[in-house]
Amino acid sequence: MTLAAVPVLDISPFRQGDGNARLVLAAQVDRICRDIGFMVISGHGVDADLIAAVDATSRAFFDLPVEEKMRIVRPAPDVTRGYIPFKAEVLVRSRGGNADGDLNESLMIGPIDVADTPYYTAPAAGRHFAPNLWPERPAGLRSVYESYFRVMSRLAADLMNLFALALELPEDYFDSSIDRHISRLRVRNYPAPQVPPAPGQLRAGAHSDYGSLTILKTEDRPGGLQVQGKTGAWLDVPHVPDCFVVNIGDMMARWTNDRWVSTLHRVVNPPPDRAAESRRQSLVFFHNPNYDAVVSCLPGCASATNPPKYPPTTSGGHLREKFLSTQQAIAYVD
Repeated sequence: MTLAAVPVLDISPFRQGDGNARLVLAAQVDRICRDIGFMVISGHGVDADLIAAVDATSRAFFDLPVEEKMRIVRPAPDVTRGYIPFKAEVLVRSRGGNADGDLNESLMIGPIDVADTPYYTAPAAGRHFAPNLWPERPAGLRSVYESYFRVMSRLAADLMNLFALALELPEDYFDSSIDRHISRLRVRNYPAPQVPPAPGQLRAGAHSDYGSLTILKTEDRPGGLQVQGKTGAWLDVPHVPDCFVVNIGDMMARWTNDRWVSTLHRVVNPPPDRAAESRRQSLVFFHNPNYDAVVSCLPGCASATNPPKYPPTTSGGHLREKFLSTQQAIAYVD
């Protein structure tokens, strides 16, 4: 049955280790990922005080003058670090479309525990372990971002274990593909609009995410997240206190031979009469496997009548192509 809403799912049975309950939960995840690819999760175990600290510190950063934020502007289109200015990205380009720049700004970091070993420094690593760029203000931002990155990494690993069970694979199936992951933490600020948007311009244009999965903390503000259901209708993603929104990305859809769907989603503009109260901030953790992880059709996801649809690729190559496709021209620094 096609889902008419994004479901809310308690994942605590998986974290608590109840064998039968974990299998029931895995079957639910499989059904959700086949149909809509989005869920709201409770029972995740993430400290609410840490989430609040990341929220508050990020808001203080975005309140800084533009000139100060630009001191850590993204160094190059394929370096996913630093400050992304307002309207500097067009997400619909990742799907072959075009529009005016998206109505948000963001701050982004990547892996934080990077060793001085060949895996991280070899030419094949490319820009995936580029150093993070930290602002001078506000004090404490680096500490709370690094703490949050580590916590999200652990939650993502739990979810990948759950996904493996949902796909009837050994629970640790993905472990060797994510032990040196190239994930990103990106905090997006959607300012309250001061002028009407251009035709077709949104806070974030319709797109699918690129990697394995995304963990999103939202705010209950006008002008929010929508996902496109199988009927083509846009569905509001509910804001449930103390929960995260989780969705699968293109890489997981490709891994599963489209058994699971990487669903289009967008962030819409607020109604004009509520614009003044519509400032919105999202904490987004994009989980991406190791840069050299081979993404090819998983066992059980193909058959004689449903052969593999995609040639094998790597996580790093797939992501770089997507990053480059969405960027507007801005004043990059050397």
